[in-house]
Amino acid sequence: MSIEHTVRLSFSADARAASTHTNLSAVRSDGPVLWVAGDETATIERLVADDPDRPREYAGQTSFRLADLVPLPGEDADEEADVEGLARHGHFLWAVGSHSLRRRQVKARHSGEKALRRLARVTGQANRQVLVRLPVADVDGLPTPVRELTVDGRTHVAAVFGSSGRDLRDLLADDEHLAPFLPIPGKDNGLDVEGIAVAGERVYLGLRGPVLRGWAVVLELRPAVDPDDPARLLLRPFADGRPYRKHVLRMAGLGVRDLCPHGSDLLVLAGPTMDLDGPVHVFRWHGALTADTPQVVRDELLTREVDLPFGVGVDHAEGIGLVADGPGGAQLLVVYDSPAPDRLHEHGVTADVVRLPGAGTGG
Repeated sequence: MSIEHTVRLSFSADARAASTHTNLSAVRSDGPVLWVAGDETATIERLVADDPDRPREYAGQTSFRLADLVPLPGEDADEEADVEGLARHGHFLWAVGSHSLRRRQVKARHSGEKALRRLARVTGQANRQVLVRLPVADVDGLPTPVRELTVDGRTHVAAVFGSSGRDLRDLLADDEHLAPFLPIPGKDNGLDVEGIAVAGERVYLGLRGPVLRGWAVVLELRPAVDPDDPARLLLRPFADGRPYRKHVLRMAGLGVRDLCPHGSDLLVLAGPTMDLDGPVHVFRWHGALTADTPQVVRDELLTREVDLPFGVGVDHAEGIGLVADGPGGAQLLVVYDSPAPDRLHEHGVTADVVRLPGAGTGG
């Protein structure tokens, strides 16, 4: 793996005070802008490229509150949504929460019974349980999420799955593989959504956990607008009657940390499911976006494309997004949670740009 170059990501003073720049969990390139999200807010951030053709810095941050666009299930609209994936397709920007539970941390000041009590406490947050689809309009020359957009006489409304009625955790409650992991916190190999990719009517959700005897899981959904409520998404059933399809990937025991479409393939950022530093790789799932049945993905269907750097307690790769895809090969921008000190600058953090070894299959 060779890093082609780095890109500066610059944030507002408020975002830096909230540590958004050091908690990046998702990224997606969109022409002149970069969409990013941190895992401790209920917002999506837009950064603008200095040069859309060859960006060296993204700045001019604008923050968009999810609660200003869709109803969220939490009593506190600003409670973190733990956004762990962003996707851009057609007229929409998609975002997904982790759907995970969390275990309280034992910090340096805790010891004895207090430390053990904290370690026994497991909590959930309602705003994490959402899949959001936001219309994107051109406002002053920049892609901008809006509550409503009319295109060719058809009106699209910002919509959410999981804000009311059954959410994804409810639908998985009787799943033979995943149900046993629902009560387990994400960082203990419990359910933890990290990564989303959208192609046509297909929505893919990567699972950091659980990893099942070395097999990672990707869920495929077919969301549709509720005919009785255009601000609500429903999941259309597959042929077997289930509202999702499961795929399993053999990635050396690693879980999914992000997904990114490339042609008819999916690029899969893979990393540890538990609280470990590495290894971290980018795999290519060949033909993923044209598969019509549940897939057992291994051997020639899955190739390891890139090995990414990681540090001890720092530089945890969390998001990948295509920033170039020409004759010289595709380039991926990589953002990191808990960045090393040498990645930080006065206004934010630096991301890496790496080159993939080959072209995708398909258009």
